Amino acid sequence: MMLVNSPDPVVDANLAIALDALLAEHSVTRAAARLHTSPAAMSRTLARLRRILQDPLLVRAGQTMVPTPRAQALREEAATVVRSLSALLSPGASVDPARLSGTFTLQAADLVGAALAPGLLHLAQREAPGVSFRIRAEELEAGPALRDGRIDLEIGSIDHADPETQIEELVSLRMVAAVRPGHPLTEGPLTPARLAAAPHVAVSRRGRFSGPLDTALAEQNLHRRVSVVLPSHLAAMTLAARSDIVCLVPAAPPGAAPSPLTHDAGALGLHLLDIPLALPPLTIGMAWHPRHTADGAHRWLRDAVRRTLRTPTAASETTVADAIGPE
Repeated sequence: MMLVNSPDPVVDANLAIALDALLAEHSVTRAAARLHTSPAAMSRTLARLRRILQDPLLVRAGQTMVPTPRAQALREEAATVVRSLSALLSPGASVDPARLSGTFTLQAADLVGAALAPGLLHLAQREAPGVSFRIRAEELEAGPALRDGRIDLEIGSIDHADPETQIEELVSLRMVAAVRPGHPLTEGPLTPARLAAAPHVAVSRRGRFSGPLDTALAEQNLHRRVSVVLPSHLAAMTLAARSDIVCLVPAAPPGAAPSPLTHDAGALGLHLLDIPLALPPLTIGMAWHPRHTADGAHRWLRDAVRRTLRTPTAASETTVADAIGPE
């Protein structure tokens, strides 16, 4: 003989809520008012509860109703279930950054990581001292790595993403030419022809020699010579500081506050020259998996990145309340 398992019974959470109200009020009318329903609907619910529990629960005693022994035994249990349901279905509580503990893993190019680290450490030391950061090079495919939790945030030029990935643009920058002090290009106006005639270093993880600057120069019938391709922006800037090589560096638009992505170029003593060509802007954003969108700890992380890259000069003046407020 074959035994067929019967399906699990469907649990109606509304019955638990109604039972709690009835046992608390000892009145169909008051329980109905408490749950914003009609006395007739509550009376039908009481009848259903009596059938399921096989107990009258509330019985008439003169002008009032009194609970049966079974109802009295269920009173605290019903209240506990309703409190648990309320907690389960309520929005997550605001996170206290000071109580956070753990490591966030970010993936970013070396220049972005170098720009982020000081600001993130400053904010963590002041607001979330139990937090540490692991910044990885751009070595993982962002979509799968975000999905399976190997990284918490991808920060940089987000040019491809899985459909479910959440993306927020942080800053829009322009590219400028960075050269050592005393470089020939610092003397006199910088023209497209003079820029093209100088030796260049290109930055590409894939070893590419060309980019948007080459496209803009080609429109002027000009061609630059890329002497070397490096995978690291910081290595390229170091080379530019020690030679006549020209390096491209992201910088804030005219009139905007300096970008932290330009800090290392300044620390190396590089001169930044406006490029006399129309180049596309460089948009820096952050990407994360949607399962982290409402997570309080991840919200603090995203806001810390936002404050570090958008308003670095004001990061130290932002309060903890600002950090965990609505996005």
